[in-house]
Order: sequence, then C-alpha cells, then structure tokens
Amino acid sequence: MKTIKYFCILIFLIGIYLPNKAQNKPNIIYILADDMGYGDVRAYNKDCRFPTPNLDRMAEEGMRFTDLHTNSSVCTPTRYGIMTGRYCWRTTKKNGVTQGHSKHLMSLERETVASLLKKEGYNTAVVGKWHLGQDFTFVGEAQSRVESTGENVDYTQAIKNGPLDFGFDYYFGISASLNMPPHAYIENRQVLGNLTYLADKKAIKAAGLVGAKEGWKADNFTQDEVLGTFTSKTTEWIKKSHQESPDNPFFVYMPLNAPHSPIVPSKNFQGKSGIGEYGDFCMEVDWTVGEILKTLDDLNIADNTLIIFTADNGCSPTAKFKDLQALGHYPSYTFRGLKGSAWEAGHRVPFIVRWPEKVKGQTVNDYNICTTDLMATVADILDIELADNTAEDSKSFLPALMGKKLNDVERGGIVHHSDAGIFAIRKGKWKLVLATNGGTRRKNPKDKPVINPADIELFDMEKDAGETTNVQHLHPEVVDELKTLLAKYIDEGRSTEGNKQKNEPSKSWKQIEVLDGYVKNY
Repeated sequence: MKTIKYFCILIFLIGIYLPNKAQNKPNIIYILADDMGYGDVRAYNKDCRFPTPNLDRMAEEGMRFTDLHTNSSVCTPTRYGIMTGRYCWRTTKKNGVTQGHSKHLMSLERETVASLLKKEGYNTAVVGKWHLGQDFTFVGEAQSRVESTGENVDYTQAIKNGPLDFGFDYYFGISASLNMPPHAYIENRQVLGNLTYLADKKAIKAAGLVGAKEGWKADNFTQDEVLGTFTSKTTEWIKKSHQESPDNPFFVYMPLNAPHSPIVPSKNFQGKSGIGEYGDFCMEVDWTVGEILKTLDDLNIADNTLIIFTADNGCSPTAKFKDLQALGHYPSYTFRGLKGSAWEAGHRVPFIVRWPEKVKGQTVNDYNICTTDLMATVADILDIELADNTAEDSKSFLPALMGKKLNDVERGGIVHHSDAGIFAIRKGKWKLVLATNGGTRRKNPKDKPVINPADIELFDMEKDAGETTNVQHLHPEVVDELKTLLAKYIDEGRSTEGNKQKNEPSKSWKQIEVLDGYVKNY
C-alpha cells in the first residue's frame, strides 16, 4: 500500500515538474531590422534626429552591446549566419545575395536555430523577409532571368525547401527584399492572392509599386502595408501560441523588410520624423518593436522572454546619406562605411537584449560578438551539446548576458565579409581589411580617404574605431598573425574548436587569392 502511495506522489511530482521545466525555458524573439544603421537608434546615438522610444526602452530594461557585428554586410549571408551559426562564405554563396526565386541555400541536413529549438519543445515561427532561397516550381525551359523575374513559375504548386523544412512550424512573409518579385505574401508553402505579371516600369508604376523589379504581383499586396502586416501577424501568432499551448515555449524569428528600400513608411508614419522617408521608416520599425513588447506585457510573459533586436547590416545608400547628413543625421554614426562594406559601419549594428528574469537592465557591454553566435548561445541557455558539424562559427555570449567580464582576444577572431566577398578579420583591438576601399564600390559621403592607404589595411580599433589610419606598415607581425588566423578558419572549415569541416566548393573564389601562401587546403 505504501508503495502505491509513494508511486502516486512520484507521478504527481513529475506532473508538476515537467510543465514547470518547460516554462523555465525562455521564449525567444529575434527581431532583425533590414539595412538599419548603428546611428539610427537613440540609445546608441544621442544625436539621432528621430525618437526611438521602444528600442530605448529595451536598452533601459536590458543589455546594449556596442561592438556587435553581422557576419556579412549584406542581407542573405547574414541571415544564413544567424540561422546556422556558420559563415555563409563556406557555402557556394561567396558574395552577393539570392533573388526572390533562388533555390534554397541552406543544406536540408544542416541544423538551424529553429530545428534545434523545435526538438526542445518550442513552437516556432518566422514572420518576415526570408531571403535564403526556397524552391518554386518552374514550367517550360529554364530562363536566364527566372531567379529575378519568376516569369515561368507555377505559383499554384506548393513551395518546397522553405522555412517549414528548416525547423519552423509557421511561415508568413516575403521571399526576398521588398523590391524583389514575387511581390506577394507567402504563407507556409503557398503564394497568396491573384497574380498579375508586371513586365516593365510602366506596369510597375501603374500597380502602385515603388522601386520594384519586374515580376509577378498579388492583388492583396501593398508595399507600405507590409511592415504593419508582419507586425500584426507576429503578435497574433504569439497570442495563439501562448493561449493554445501555454506550457510550451516559443521561438519567433522576425526578419523585417524595413528600413530597406523601397523606403515606404505607412501612412501613419509618413512625415513623422521630420527628416524624410528613411527616418519615418525607422520610426515605424521602432513602433513594431513596441507592439511586440506590448503583446508580451499583455500576456504577462515578458519576464522569461529573451528578446533580441539587431539589424542585418548597416544603412544602405538608398537612404540618401547626403540629405540625411545635411540635416545632422548620421546612420553610420562615427564609423567609416555603410551597407556592403567591410568597413565598420557595414557590419557594426545595434544589438539589444532584454530578458528581465536573467539580464540586468541598464547595462552596456563592449564585448566583441557576432550574429553567428545565436546558435551557441541558445544551446548554452538550454544546456544542449551541439554536434561537431553544427554552428561551426558560433560562440556563446550567455556569460556576457549574465554579467561576466569576457576577453575579446580569448574569443578568437570574427570574420567580416563585404558585398563583393572581400574579407576582413578582427581579433581584440586589431582589424585587418584585405582590400582597399573596404571591399565595396559603395561610399559614405562623410568619409575622408584613409591615411596611409594600401591594398591591405590594418587598424587599431581601440584608438581608431573610425578606421582613419592604416598602420599595417608599423605592425607586419600583426598582419601575418591575422592572415594566418583567417587562413586557419578557412582551412579547417570552422572558427570554433572541433574536428575539421568542409567548405562547399566554388568554381572561382578570387577573394582568397590575397591569402596565397596562407590557405593550404582549399
């Protein structure tokens, strides 16, 4: 009889323990702005010419990282790094971005943050701009322009190898950037709405699109409503997930379409910033963040929700830098460069973490981290041991969130990548750029020429975060050390400890020719 009694007590305790254990796993929300600069948030730039109250609130209630870097200075490769914890240049995508109809970029065998969390009992959703390729059904012979225009795509067929195949339970969004076709929403595996083909600029204008490329457009798709739609879809999904399965944690990946071009703030934000459409669009991004925070407050789940806000790269020249700077607004802040560049402003972006239950508010952290670090951090939070062929370039920043002082040099190097696939590498205070002009044709009008220019340039980021003066001729040993380290990362297929992994081959990889004599195994 006592045995039965103790058994019942044990079952009762297990029944209590299991849901509590699930509840102790934090909800995770990752908001990724598109082409938003370091200087576009008041918490980072006191001279920002427009208010960002919700992002400032996140910074006030959480931790603001000042030396966070995207793994690339353009869209697709940064997204790849966030999802996989691996540098995108290890794939066949050695430079540039995918198009709206490009095939899937991530290997179906590769673990993603979403697939990892799904195994841990998380409900998972992505709402926003995917831009990692997915497989549409093509009819007739292949056409050279098909990735761009989608002329011969059969949209009645289900999309394959998209977000649902990489760990997400739900997907609502657009295939690529807001200017790329299909100009339509996608829900799970299906393009929504009735489609019309826009064959030229006249048709595009008549359809009400701004700055768009030719291709198919759905009748229910309006550019300046996209950000608001993503916001409402996200809040609806969070509410549904919490209400239907309150004991299950959730993961929401929210890659926004804004403030990327076409710069189309909604009617509620037009003219609000006083410095033009780009400022208006940034303010709408801040509003989106506010709506997510409000939803968490309304559901009383904010305390154990880890929410991250960052951007995929720096501000784009389409924001009209000259006009903004004439009005006293500097999207790149005090840094050199802009989107696409290996210079600092190409990849140093805002990164704010709020997790009231664990992360102390009003804290500023200057630890050097990368957007590839999400996977290892999530694994660290959940006490998961990652497989050797997973997250090869991801290192946990959980100790930093917990207030531990970390050493940038001990972290190792962070590799940066320009739109043209040009490398830079940072370790501690030293940054080596393996090209002149930051590896891009894009220019920030405020930037003066580098002092002591050279084909390879070295900067002391402690003394010269603005990258004004090349000092490689003074420190040849540092140049050699950083070249050797970058070559090691390329050769070994990883920048973390573990067994060697393979990079995916490419017919041409001219960007590593500068490492001739250093790279051995590629």
